[in-house]
Amino acid sequence: MDAGRVSLAYETFGSPDDPPMVLVMGVASQMLVWPDRFCQALADEGFHVIRFDNRDIGLSTHLDELGVPDMVALLTGQSKEAPYVLADMADDTAGLLDALGLDRVHLVGLSMGGMIAQEVAIRHPERLISLTSVMSTPAAHIGKPTDAAAATLMWPSPKTEAEAGDLAVNVYRVVGSTDYPQDVAWVRAVGEESFRRSSSSAGKVRQFAAILVSPDRRSGLRELAVPTLVLHGEDDPLIQVEGGHETAAAVPGARLVTYPGMGHDLPEELWPTLVGEITEHARTAGKES
Repeated sequence: MDAGRVSLAYETFGSPDDPPMVLVMGVASQMLVWPDRFCQALADEGFHVIRFDNRDIGLSTHLDELGVPDMVALLTGQSKEAPYVLADMADDTAGLLDALGLDRVHLVGLSMGGMIAQEVAIRHPERLISLTSVMSTPAAHIGKPTDAAAATLMWPSPKTEAEAGDLAVNVYRVVGSTDYPQDVAWVRAVGEESFRRSSSSAGKVRQFAAILVSPDRRSGLRELAVPTLVLHGEDDPLIQVEGGHETAAAVPGARLVTYPGMGHDLPEELWPTLVGEITEHARTAGKES
């Protein structure tokens, strides 16, 4: 679907007659990382669920003409230059809503997707019925990753489908939940399928750069009147739980729910409560809007 400057690949679950719920994924991750059955569980609660590939990932437009930013310079503070910022990705999301003919939606963002969703709420508040920010943060310096988790962001990109599966498994061994079993077969399969869909790796560097250079969103979040839910794992090593606390503290009336033993993933054992929180929040906001 053409969202303006870029074309975004998307998929849907459930009936288009139901209220729309748009899912925004994180850095270096295709929409497949929203598990099919998780999306279907949301749809079964009475929502038309839409997941999509952000710019520079999967089957959406890859902006290779913008080059690859100097990550060493960005990480050491020697540069603040990036090809684009999270606000641009938020505008992509708003453009997708336009292309799909959706006036207002329930927006759910995970990790970088939560940052993008926050930007949509700030820049396009009239487009949201509700906002749910999952394992995210209002600024890159809040809830900074552990050293081990940060290192996974710099691991070499895979060159084969098998390597992509191995990389996904190894990353989630570091950043995933400690108190819940990892579905290793699913993680590997998603890694392999993601590589089959697109093996390009430069885009994830541009996405990461966008996170690093984007400004603190707390001042904008303080002006929101959008009903907001914040979900976060208490043992998240990639965006530590401080990110969730600071997001919820910034948004007037936001509700925060944290989960012991949950890391930077969506453990299947928590799906009933996660789906329940997201859909009940959306239903309540829908009645009030």
